[in-house]
Order: sequence, then C-alpha cells, then structure tokens
Amino acid sequence: MELRQLKYFIKVAELEHVSDAAEQLHVAQSAVSRQIANLEEELGVALFLRGGRKIRLTPVGEVFLERIKLAMTELENAERDVLEFLNPESGTIRLGFPTSLAAKTLPSVISAFRKEHPQIGFQLQQGTVNELIDAVRFGQVDLAFVSPVPLNHTDVIGDIFFTEKIQALLPSHHQFAENEHLRLDQLKHEPFVLFRQGYIMRDLVTEACQQVGFQPRAAFEGEDVDTIKGLVAAGLGVSLLPEITLSQRPSRDTRVIDVVEPNMTRTVGMVRPKHREVAPSEQIFFDFLLSYYRKLDQFGW
Repeated sequence: MELRQLKYFIKVAELEHVSDAAEQLHVAQSAVSRQIANLEEELGVALFLRGGRKIRLTPVGEVFLERIKLAMTELENAERDVLEFLNPESGTIRLGFPTSLAAKTLPSVISAFRKEHPQIGFQLQQGTVNELIDAVRFGQVDLAFVSPVPLNHTDVIGDIFFTEKIQALLPSHHQFAENEHLRLDQLKHEPFVLFRQGYIMRDLVTEACQQVGFQPRAAFEGEDVDTIKGLVAAGLGVSLLPEITLSQRPSRDTRVIDVVEPNMTRTVGMVRPKHREVAPSEQIFFDFLLSYYRKLDQFGW
C-alpha cells in the first residue's frame, strides 16, 4: 500500500469522479484509475461502486476512507512536529474559532501574538462549538477558541480565559429601549432573531427563556453576528448576544440592555487535545494566551 495510492483514493472519494480527481492531482486519469485498481486488488475488496459519470464508495470503502483520513492527518502532524521541533518559531498553527469571537477577540489576540512571534503563522477555520471540538479531537485543527468551554470532555481539555455577560439587543424604538436593565420574561411576547439550530448560543438563549417560563419565538435565524445585529436594527426582532460582540460602537438603530433576571453569562476559552502533546508553536501560543488574559484580568477588562 503506497502513500500515493491513498492520496488518490481520498481525492476520488471526495469528488466522486475520477477525471475531476486527476485534474486536481495534476496527473493522468489513467494513472488514478490504475492506482485505485491496484489498491482494491491489494485489499481484496471493491472500494467504489461504478456506474454512470459518478462513482460512489461502497460501505467498506466508507469505513476505509474514515480510517485513512485519520492516518493521513497523523502523518501530516508527525511531519509538522518534526519541523517545528527543529524551529518552533516558524510553525503554523491551525486555529479554530466560532463566529461570535471572529470580529474582536480573534484579531486582537493574533495581532498581539504576532508582534512577539512574527514567524509563526495561522490557518484559520470557523465553525460551531461542536464542530470545533470534533476538529480538535480528530486532528483537523490544533487548538480552538470556544464558548462555552467544556470542562469534562473525554477527548479535549478546556481552559477558561474569561466569563462575559449575555445582553439584550433591542431596536432603538422598542418600548424597553430606554431601560437600564430588564428581566428576560419581559421579552416573552417578542419575536427573536436567533442563531440557527446547532449553534451553542441558540441553546443558551432557549434554555434561559425556558428557565423563566417561555419558549422564544424565532422570527429570523442566522449564522453571523453582524447579520443578527442588522436584523434587530431593522426592527425585525430582539436578540440576546455575548457582551464582546456588542462592545464596539453601537448602531444608532439598536440599544444594548443588561439582563438581570436570570443573570446570563458564558465562559470563553480554548480547547486542546487531551491524548496528544501539542506542537512547540502551539504551546508557545497557548502560554501567550494564558499571560494575555491574565494581564487583561488584572486591569479589570
């Protein structure tokens, strides 16, 4: 079994088309077909169902693909670890982050880090919290910012950097827009602008509303903080968002109000793999983050 065969197999499986795979691999279609056939002969099973223009994985092919992807990730990590061991200040960190931390937290942290370690690069991947945890588990990213931070996960270690409030965002003409604070149950008859299903913020909002006796009515759903803020500004509903996403200069068309009952907060931090050592550049970045947020806490941020 050759590494080249496995790379060809993965590409064909992803594209479900031999000629498209050959084009992306910059090799002849016949070479890809031959290597796939050799791999199937060596394994003694058919990995693909052939018929029509597209080909699909057989059930055993799907199992093989899952295992080979993990193996290839480990090979790539091993090569990267060796290079970083030789020069930890020149590595590349694959960093995951959720949409709620994209606008302020991520740029601020990376900018401060690059001033001290300009040769360390980043590959960024955005996703939901559950997607990011899985990406760390399976080695697709090295570290990931998440919120809330899981503390008892079997496969990742969670580290909390800070805790922030969840605040209400209302249209400027809303009846409660001039309040200093409000109770969450005062919004029970309002249309809500929420993150779509699968986002942890959606779950946090739903659970808080249920805690005070109502189910939020989702008038609009989105995946992006700015989209949600724009819909609220247009008067299409109210929302509950993390304080860090509302700390920039507010729109003239919205008001940010503290929620006092219940007291809504979320933890913000990072997850890292539990069952493998982080690479030298990753450790440098993680240690920097601990120091960075410790200093912010000392200054009362």
